[in-house]
Amino acid sequence: MRRLRVLTWHVHGSYLYYLTQAPHEFYLPVKPGRPEGHGGRGGSFAWGANVHEVPADAVADQAFDVVLFQSRRNYECDQFELLSAAQRRLPRIFLEHDPPRESPTDTRHPIDDPDVLLVHVTPFNALMWDAGRTPVRVIEHGVAVPDGAAYSGELARGIVVVNDLARRGRRLGRDIYERVRTHVPLDLAGMDSDALGGLGDLPLRELHARLGRYRFFFNPIRYTSLGLAVCEAMMIGLPILGLATTEMSTAVQSGVNGYVETDLERLIGHMRRLLADPSEAAELAAGARRIARERFGIDRFTADWSRVLGEVTGCPEGQVAGAARRLA
Repeated sequence: MRRLRVLTWHVHGSYLYYLTQAPHEFYLPVKPGRPEGHGGRGGSFAWGANVHEVPADAVADQAFDVVLFQSRRNYECDQFELLSAAQRRLPRIFLEHDPPRESPTDTRHPIDDPDVLLVHVTPFNALMWDAGRTPVRVIEHGVAVPDGAAYSGELARGIVVVNDLARRGRRLGRDIYERVRTHVPLDLAGMDSDALGGLGDLPLRELHARLGRYRFFFNPIRYTSLGLAVCEAMMIGLPILGLATTEMSTAVQSGVNGYVETDLERLIGHMRRLLADPSEAAELAAGARRIARERFGIDRFTADWSRVLGEVTGCPEGQVAGAARRLA
C-alpha cells in the first residue's frame, strides 16, 4: 500500500494533528522563529513519526506527491516563495476551514482553478461558498479521544472551549458567553481564555481528561465552521448546547445529543434543567457518543482523506494506504 508524500502547512494545529493520523508522510515547512503557518511540529500534540519538518529554503529540493494548501497565504504567496516550478505543477488541494466572511451567500472562493481540488470541512461551508469552476469535495471532521476520557457529568457546570474568545468578539460569541454565564455556571478553556478568567490553554490530553466531568458543553459561536472541540466533546459524551446556526444545526439533534436554539432564553432554560437533572444529561450523553462515533470517527476521516489523495494523484483505488495510525 502506497504512502503518499504530502506537503502542507501548520495552520490549524488540532486539524493538522488529526489529518496526520492518515497513513501518509506529511512535510511541514518551517522558518526561523516559526512564524504563523510555519510552526512545524509545534504545540502540545503527540506528533507521529510520519510528520516531518523541512526548512523553508529546502522545500524546493524535496520530492512530493501532492501539495495541500490550508490558507490563502499558502496559495497566493508561499507556493511562489518556496516551491519550484515543477512542484507547482503537482496535484494540488486547497483545504478550506471556514465559511465565507464577506457575504455568507455571495462570496466567490479565491481559488478559481479547475485543476485544484477544493475540500470543505463541512457541508454548510460548501453550501455557502461560490466555488465557480473549481471542483469541490467535503470531508467532515474526524477526531479521537483517549480511551479513558469518558463522561461522568459530576460537575454541575458547563464548559466552553474557544480559542482567543476575548479578541475575536461577536462572531465567536463573546457577548453570548458573557451573558449566559451570568445565569449559568460556566468555565472557559482555550488559548488566551485566562483573559476572561478562564482555565487557559490546556494541553489536548489534559483537556480531554477534564471535559467529561462537566454536565454539558456549550458552544457560543454564531458563525464559523464546526469546531473540533465540539466533535471531541461529543466523542467523550458531553451533551452539546449551542446556537442553531451553521453545521451545528445538523451536528446536534435537540433532545437526542443536546439542544440548539436561536433563542438564548430557551437555551439557558435547557442548561438549567440539565444542571438540575443529571439523568436527562446522561441520556443526552449516550446520544452524543453514538452520533460522534457514527459521524466523526477518525477511521472514516482518514479513509476519506486517503481516497481524495489517491484521486488527485491518480493512484488506483485500493493501492493507497488508508487506515489511521493509532494515537499515542
